[in-house]
Amino acid sequence: MIKVKYFLYSLVFFGSLFILLGPEVLPDNFQLQDILSRVQDSQVIIIFNSGGWGDTPLVKADDFRPVIEGIQQTLGSWGYNSIVLPYERTKSTFLGNAYGAQEFFNLFKDASKDLALKIGAISQAFPDKKIIIAGLSSGGTFVKETYERISSDLRSSVYAIAAGTPFWAGEIEPDPHFLPLDNDGQDTLSEGDTGPLLAAFFQSPWKWCDAKIKGEQMKFSESFRVSGHFYSWNSPEVSPQIIAFLSENIR
Repeated sequence: MIKVKYFLYSLVFFGSLFILLGPEVLPDNFQLQDILSRVQDSQVIIIFNSGGWGDTPLVKADDFRPVIEGIQQTLGSWGYNSIVLPYERTKSTFLGNAYGAQEFFNLFKDASKDLALKIGAISQAFPDKKIIIAGLSSGGTFVKETYERISSDLRSSVYAIAAGTPFWAGEIEPDPHFLPLDNDGQDTLSEGDTGPLLAAFFQSPWKWCDAKIKGEQMKFSESFRVSGHFYSWNSPEVSPQIIAFLSENIR
């Protein structure tokens, strides 16, 4: 029994190391030198982060891409040239999702530190550029954690937009450079409304299985639907607040 016990401990230990340190777990994205060369001709840099596992490409992020496009169009109408840089938190593999789950429960401790350091490097290389970090749902949590890790002397040119940040991410301190969106208190996930959240939690596996049976492409994270957690650019709770925020800080 003792040998079995130590074998299991060793298995868990080395398995954890493999998940944490394995090169196939972490996405090979946002290489600093490549980013520095790509942003030279842009006045505003928009760093996009999706919800879920944080591995959804911008072109497939139907839930938040319209908001990013709305931000770009608004800036363009004011004469600002902008570029969107997606930041992937996890890799689309089993081990990547396992690492992503650990990061999720740690409030993205490692990924937020990584991005904060890279934003600092961009700000130092191009102090005249404006940087906007924008994320939805768990991506909103990631945005919050990243912004809080950016040193105060570099925050003068960094702005954050977090939509639908889950209630467990904690309170967001008032900051003129940080815009939290919760559909004016209608987002069940942001408000932490226990009853509807539990109902959605227990219904999501059945929705996901039903979609698979019907041959539909649905990620498990997409099966978790709660009221008020959809952010449309055309909504009166979304675009007016974002446009006012951009006007006050960037225009």
